[in-house]
Amino acid sequence: MPQIFIDRFLYMIVQDSGRFNANTKCVIKATMKLYYFITKHIDDILAEWARFAHVVSGDVHEKPDLVLRDYAREILQAIAVDIETLQNPEQQQLKSQGLAPGLYSQGSAASIHGALRQAGDFSLLQVSAEYRALRATVLRLWLPLAETMSEETIQQMVRFNESIDQALSESILTFSARAEHTRELFLAILGHDLRAPLTNMGLTADLMMHATLPAEKVVELGARIKRSSRMMNSMVDDLLGYTRTQLGSGMPTFCVPTNLLDIFRSVVEEAASMHPQMQFELLTEGDMNGSFDAVRMHQLFSNLLLNAAQYGTPERPVTLEARRGPAGIVVSVKNYGAKIPFESLQSIFKPLIQLPTESGNDGRPRTSLGLGLFIAREVAIAHGGSIKVESSTELGTIFTVELPGNNT
Repeated sequence: MPQIFIDRFLYMIVQDSGRFNANTKCVIKATMKLYYFITKHIDDILAEWARFAHVVSGDVHEKPDLVLRDYAREILQAIAVDIETLQNPEQQQLKSQGLAPGLYSQGSAASIHGALRQAGDFSLLQVSAEYRALRATVLRLWLPLAETMSEETIQQMVRFNESIDQALSESILTFSARAEHTRELFLAILGHDLRAPLTNMGLTADLMMHATLPAEKVVELGARIKRSSRMMNSMVDDLLGYTRTQLGSGMPTFCVPTNLLDIFRSVVEEAASMHPQMQFELLTEGDMNGSFDAVRMHQLFSNLLLNAAQYGTPERPVTLEARRGPAGIVVSVKNYGAKIPFESLQSIFKPLIQLPTESGNDGRPRTSLGLGLFIAREVAIAHGGSIKVESSTELGTIFTVELPGNNT
């Protein structure tokens, strides 16, 4: 039985009987001290924290409790210490204004927690809700153990709320700083990745304007311009999809009866035109009809194929294999490039993640802003499906998309 329930039971006996010995009185008085309560019942509080974090994250990313409790123990311990730390009126005023010492420290538990929440795709609203739940949980569990609503009890509540607000401020400050850095990085990547196709289109146009070219050469240059325009279009699609997800509305979809086989053929043809040095194979089994957003499905599988082509090896084909199963349609995209390390697999679906290519700058077009796999995951989720990845030297890298059989 959790200690908190034992303490509550003991307190009820004492209250009902009206008599207690010195040892029992010591326990009751001790549980009235909030710093003591937090320290003694920290595991119960953390369990509540994890349950709430599961709710606010929607379990979309299947975060384990260890991740959900990022630095929560350290935050609670720091709060407990702060409650018992003497402070003068000036220090109390600074804290109420968010100017307490340590607020801008990047090394505090709350600051690190904020940075990890930003990296874990939480929103500021979710972070704030976590602290609101933490505040409510501690007070809800502690107040029944307080003997009376004395001046000391009220003072401890005031100090606790000050400490919670301080920790929240530190988390938000670090979260916001990381988010701002991410935005700047995103703009830098956007400018860098758009420069290559734009330059290619400009040089090709100059050749077509200032030279007498045979017809076959004009066709070749036209195909080069078309590849560059497709690259840019892919980037814009990913950018728009990412923006919509960050606005909190998720990936918008409009599902209609769709034959995925037509989409598979289209994305394979496009990928082959953008990566002429690569081989592509399309294998299907069973009925590919269903209710899908055709534009989003095209975006999903185009991103997977282009990613596979970018990181695969020209000696072996990139394969798109789809089959109809009892629960729906399962699609796998496989390449035989270098094995993806385990730590990279844990973050591969996050935005702005780009893995280095084994062959370096080999002339293959980089069609991703670090958003392609993120968008692919969001599209799969929006259709009630899922996506996962596995990678090994023997079997290659395989992205598997599972789509329910009846999307309505």
